[in-house]
Amino acid sequence: MKQNIYTKAVLHNPKKVLIFITIITAVLAFFALRLEIDASAETLLLEDDKDLKLAREVAKRYPGGEFLVLTYSPKVDLLSDKSINTIKSISNEISKLELVTSITSIINVPLLQSPPKPIKELLNNIPTLQTPTTDKTLAKKEFLNSPLYSNNLVSEDFKTTALLINLKEDKKYQDLIQKRTLLKQQNKTTELENLKKELKEYRDSQRELMHQTIIKIRSIMQKYQKDATLHLGGVSMIADDITTFVQNDLQTFGVVVFLLLVLVLAIIFRDLKWVLIPIIICTYSVISSTGLLGLLGWEITVVSSNFISLQLIMNMSLVIHLVIKYKENLEKYPTHTQEQLVYDTVMSMFKPSLFVVITTITGFSSLVLSNILPIMNFGWMMSIAVTLSLFYTFLMFPSILMLLHKKKLPKNTRKKINFTKHLAHYAQNHQKLIILTTLLCIAFTITGAKKLFVENSFIDYFKQNTEIYKGMKIIDQQLGGTTPLDVLITFKEDDSIKEITVVENSTDEDDDMMDEFEDEFAADSNEKQYWFTQAKMQKVKQIHNYLDSLPQIGKVLSLATMGEIGKTLNDGVELDSLALALLYQKLPSDYRKIILDPYMNIEHNQLRISMRIIDSQENLRRNELLKKIKKDLNTMINPKYEQIDISGIMVLYNNMLQSLFDSQIKTLGMVVILLFIMFLILFKSLKIAIIAIIANLVPVGVIFGFMGWMHIPLDMMTITIAAISIGIAVDDTIHYIHRFSLEYEKTKNYITAMKNSHAHIGTAMFYTSTIIIIGFSVLLTSAFIPTIYFGILTIIAMFMAIVADLLLLPVLLLIFKPLKR
Repeated sequence: MKQNIYTKAVLHNPKKVLIFITIITAVLAFFALRLEIDASAETLLLEDDKDLKLAREVAKRYPGGEFLVLTYSPKVDLLSDKSINTIKSISNEISKLELVTSITSIINVPLLQSPPKPIKELLNNIPTLQTPTTDKTLAKKEFLNSPLYSNNLVSEDFKTTALLINLKEDKKYQDLIQKRTLLKQQNKTTELENLKKELKEYRDSQRELMHQTIIKIRSIMQKYQKDATLHLGGVSMIADDITTFVQNDLQTFGVVVFLLLVLVLAIIFRDLKWVLIPIIICTYSVISSTGLLGLLGWEITVVSSNFISLQLIMNMSLVIHLVIKYKENLEKYPTHTQEQLVYDTVMSMFKPSLFVVITTITGFSSLVLSNILPIMNFGWMMSIAVTLSLFYTFLMFPSILMLLHKKKLPKNTRKKINFTKHLAHYAQNHQKLIILTTLLCIAFTITGAKKLFVENSFIDYFKQNTEIYKGMKIIDQQLGGTTPLDVLITFKEDDSIKEITVVENSTDEDDDMMDEFEDEFAADSNEKQYWFTQAKMQKVKQIHNYLDSLPQIGKVLSLATMGEIGKTLNDGVELDSLALALLYQKLPSDYRKIILDPYMNIEHNQLRISMRIIDSQENLRRNELLKKIKKDLNTMINPKYEQIDISGIMVLYNNMLQSLFDSQIKTLGMVVILLFIMFLILFKSLKIAIIAIIANLVPVGVIFGFMGWMHIPLDMMTITIAAISIGIAVDDTIHYIHRFSLEYEKTKNYITAMKNSHAHIGTAMFYTSTIIIIGFSVLLTSAFIPTIYFGILTIIAMFMAIVADLLLLPVLLLIFKPLKR
């Protein structure tokens, strides 16, 4: 009955089927244009992460949140009139951009030690580099020695300076995020969906504005490249550049992979028909899947940037298996009609192809079970893609062939299967060597897996010859580090902390100064001056010095930094509470925003220590560093009076990676169990199920061993390779065992069954693996390192999978003889 339904619906109506599919694809093609790319940092954060909530609170409390860094290295002296005028000119041009609020540079920061003056006198007239009376020799000395500016605003060799491009605070976006969180808690589904649309539209408009801002800044920079070297850095720029890389990769690799597939198909089949049919089917399938994703409003992220290439190649594998089977039928049954040949081809390949798709979806289910939305979406994307591939392949392939006339095979067909025959011969005669090699691979896996580490480094995502890498390296190594990290010290309400503390053993001169300061505050109704205590200063100084001592940390800034400067201004005597309070009250607001407000919040009784990690430091382990900092800081505080929190993008990314690693390891075992159960259902044999699992786990294990030995970190891209490897590798295993079982039923001989399987399905497996390897080799030309790693690991996975399926799998079948006579 099923045969009659399929025959009547598809084989007897090929034109109607193709027209129907073309209409569906055309409609989805419209939505494919809506598919967007989102490579922002936020896509890889855990939405329920308590540290994300803290990071958003920190962004609200402290000024100077989002910024870009422009490095300027002139060919002349950094303080020459030409350099100063150039910095002024660059600043003026960039300041006119819509997103830019201000620019902090060496020409407008306060010079507190050029020359050193008493605090009270200094506060009346704080000079800058543009002040006519400023002594440039003293200014240079201050820039190089000031704890505020050295290795931060200027490099140690005084050849490079940084222009901090402060961007507008996006209060509307923060309000929308806060409102979304509130609606989630209240379970207001309708309002939440409407808000999500509003949030997405606003976010997209702001990202486009940011993209245009970065383009304009780079255009401005280009004008000054003749006389200086300029680079741009910053988290926003990294996200924008990654988006650009992903867009370029999608366009370039899509075209190149397409052309490579055409070339490989032409070489393999030497028949225009067998080139066009797979290409047409795969094109329809990819357009439909991208259109469906666009319709659903899903976005391409860094993690899912290669899903089109994956679908294209997986779909190509399905079609090639059908092509090989059709040609085999045509060779065996030359007198059959086209309908008989097509029907037999489709029916004989549908069952293994269906299980291939189901097991592939099972492989990607480990991603779906992650609690990171882009990675979950990637799992769903691939599940949808392979399902659509199955649907399109088994409707379009028979329909197209039914419209074509049956042709005789060329005489040289048999020559193409010699290679797989040699592999069958090798598997028959070298079983011990193959088993020994497998054991060595297992040893390689175990020893390499022990060396695996979870890591994430922005600077290592780009090739060393790219502009983004060069800029990040200068900032990282010469201007205090790249990745921001904050330590927050929250003081709990307690009289012993809040009381005013006077420096012990103070001199009469000090007492006179205190009296003057007290007079300054006599008319001040608020009590902010009482917030500054020696207890706070001692605590922040202790923690500041500890963090500064760590080799992985670059520049550290805090209220202790201002304390060090104040000590210099106060003849080597540390500033007391009232001196700090005077500085806070009397410092002009423009300067206070630079040197005080980013590091203290009186309202929340909190001090902030801001630092940057030296991202390019060899052997940096971020998770271990964070654990060490947290452990050591907790020994420095009294939990009764103080609380320590660590915040920043580094913490959020580390949480994401650790969560992903845990979820992948936990779900990988479940995926293996599910695959084992599916093998049992498909083959109805415990032995075959065990053999199939072994043949799939060995290639996946080698991937992890290779990553460990080559020191390739597990990050947001590479950690998904296990799911992808299982998803791809399991295909050939199912096809081979299915064909082996059929051949054994006919011959009742294991050796003959193996040779026949290698000669027919083995040829299709070899062709599809070759196409996948060649297709993914294109990724090696990317400028984005995670994409290169993805390409390398996928190539190795496919190579090991085909080796396991054509050598290890038949050997295990020959040794254990699982099939019943």
